[in-house]
Amino acid sequence: MTLRFHTVCTWVCALCLALALIWMWVPELLLQSWNVGYTEATGLVARRSAALFLGIALMLARLRSAPPSVARTAVADGFAVTGGVLAVLGVGELWAGHAGPGILSAVLVELITAWALASSVRHKPAPRSEEP
Repeated sequence: MTLRFHTVCTWVCALCLALALIWMWVPELLLQSWNVGYTEATGLVARRSAALFLGIALMLARLRSAPPSVARTAVADGFAVTGGVLAVLGVGELWAGHAGPGILSAVLVELITAWALASSVRHKPAPRSEEP
């Protein structure tokens, strides 16, 4: 399965934008699904996470039309590592009893986005045929 970098970036950008809005305005939505209570401390971390997700969304939106390059691959690889680490942390928090089974939905999304971004920079795009 060949994934186009532009398409993957568009979808992950939209996901990050949605997460930024959720973490900023209704963090309880995700926290409840993970069986984590909302406190002033979790609210603080949620709002700061929202800023990070907004920045990632902007980077991916600007990067999606960039030609293949070392920088493009570095961003995709960095995001893939981040997604992988977040997935491992999510499973660890579930195992330790700090989060409920709802966190597995986040783990799945993190693994899929990590795989999709890493895969989208690992193939050579087919040459485009020029029409007369």
